[in-house]
Amino acid sequence: MLQDIEPNQFRNEFENKEPDGSDFVFIFKDDQVLLKNDETLLEIPKFEDLEEGENIQKNAVYLFSIDNQSYFLAADFVKDFENGKAGYEYKKMRSVLTDAAKIPAFACATAFHLSKWYSTRRFCGRCGEKTVHKKDERAIVCPSCGLTEYPKISPVVIVGIKNGEELLMTKYTTAASEYRNYALVAGFVEIGETLENAVRREVLEEVGVHIKNIAYYKSQPWGLSDSLLAGFFAELDGDKTICLDEKELCEAVWVSRKEIPQVDSLMSLTANMIEAFRSGKIE
Repeated sequence: MLQDIEPNQFRNEFENKEPDGSDFVFIFKDDQVLLKNDETLLEIPKFEDLEEGENIQKNAVYLFSIDNQSYFLAADFVKDFENGKAGYEYKKMRSVLTDAAKIPAFACATAFHLSKWYSTRRFCGRCGEKTVHKKDERAIVCPSCGLTEYPKISPVVIVGIKNGEELLMTKYTTAASEYRNYALVAGFVEIGETLENAVRREVLEEVGVHIKNIAYYKSQPWGLSDSLLAGFFAELDGDKTICLDEKELCEAVWVSRKEIPQVDSLMSLTANMIEAFRSGKIE
């Protein structure tokens, strides 16, 4: 999956580190990231690759490292590079996850998560004062009232519902998601819920069936939605008739194991779960 970059080592502990020219830098514009395109690979630029590199370094924020190579965020710098100019272009984040190599794809997703959090915490949510970065941990603090906030991580459950040799597969409405391929029932965990209760609720809300024998499968960080995904498989309990939540889904169908197409990429937890059922790894 996206986060499986071993034997490369990901280090996300906070450091109050200054960048140098050989460090990687992320520049985001909405849901796009600036990348170097050499026609075969999408590469994250280094400070020394950019004409404005020295200026960008002054306010860059350290994010994480991979194999002792540091990655920074140009938090207060956005420039409208023309596509193709000097080999750089803004790429949609979702396409990066499929088009880039695994390490830069994982790095982009993780940086995007932190970038969105930083951009929405510029002012204190309690008193409205401009916030500052803490020097000893990854956090934003209000210098006026002292409110301290840490990176936002939202738990999400994904559910593979089994009925013998069938798997319940869904498609989102265009209003709910830009993802157009088949997926599984999924949703955010609500206040006061356990993961298991969220699984039961989401299944009942989205497709109107009951389930039993809920079993944990795997988890995955997913920076596109600021989430930690928790995957579960469960068995149908009773009637298989689907009652579709048309606000969230445009389709939900039972698909036999033999008719499930092999997925093109196992970068996402959803694809990993579908392939695990299709291949017989999950009975």
